[in-house]
Amino acid sequence: MKGRRSPRPAWQPVDGLLLLDKPRGISSNQALQRARHLFRAAKAGHTGSLDPLATGLLPICFGEATKIAGLLLGSRKAYRVEARLGVTTDTEDADGEAVLERPVPALSKADVETRLPPLTGTILQRPPAYSALKRDGVPAYRRARAGEDFELEPRQVEVHGIQLLRLDGELLELEVECGSGTYIRSLVRDLGEALGCGAHVTALRRLWVEPFRAPVMHTLESLAAADPAERPTFLLPLESGLRHLPGLSVDAERAVRLRQGQRVPLDAPPGEYILWVGDRAMGRGRVDAESVLHPDRLFNSPPEA
Repeated sequence: MKGRRSPRPAWQPVDGLLLLDKPRGISSNQALQRARHLFRAAKAGHTGSLDPLATGLLPICFGEATKIAGLLLGSRKAYRVEARLGVTTDTEDADGEAVLERPVPALSKADVETRLPPLTGTILQRPPAYSALKRDGVPAYRRARAGEDFELEPRQVEVHGIQLLRLDGELLELEVECGSGTYIRSLVRDLGEALGCGAHVTALRRLWVEPFRAPVMHTLESLAAADPAERPTFLLPLESGLRHLPGLSVDAERAVRLRQGQRVPLDAPPGEYILWVGDRAMGRGRVDAESVLHPDRLFNSPPEA
């Protein structure tokens, strides 16, 4: 008689931020699910997708930290990207099919650098057809895979800077610092068109996401090899993702009233704030024009207790 399989550990409450070094070849959601299973976390979410081809920083939020995922999603980011000139693909990266090949002119670094300023600052960018953006309620990549001929409307994005790191014949390497919603594939596509030969991404790595500008990242392999009892030590407290944002200090009495859903007077300029009780974040709040603080989204486990 075959022995019974041991039951799988149940999902459990896990709170904190994991700075995952996403591997190439899987989607961000697949990376999220693998990390979630390793921690047996009941609740998890990531803070901005990376293409399957891309590697690098993918902050994953567990438990209460999922409440700040939207704040990290809109943060400034930096990437290192390698591109090949002379070939345009349908997905704008090396995972797609070549649709056009053109000769690459003899280019100097100066030739490339003169094409970078129009791609920086506040610009209108046409997202790639193979993207998760929806058109008439349907993700664009599904329409593209079905063979539909369409273009997404240009969107305003912020590109804070582009630096040319290397130019070697048909290959170039860039470092890009940008805001939320910027597609690096589209930047490379537009640079290739400006150079008259086309281009596509061959490698992409996310270097950092604000406020984690010098992140200590963990791979799925290192997490899997770790003792399950030690895995929580890989997590950062959710406060680590909030300290760069405008904040207000709240005393214990006001904190209790806010948790009861009450509004409290507070001498502070109008705006959105992270609310702090000592060195613990209790949630988000809004100060109105009458200097009244409204609780917005509060975290569980009140620090004032």
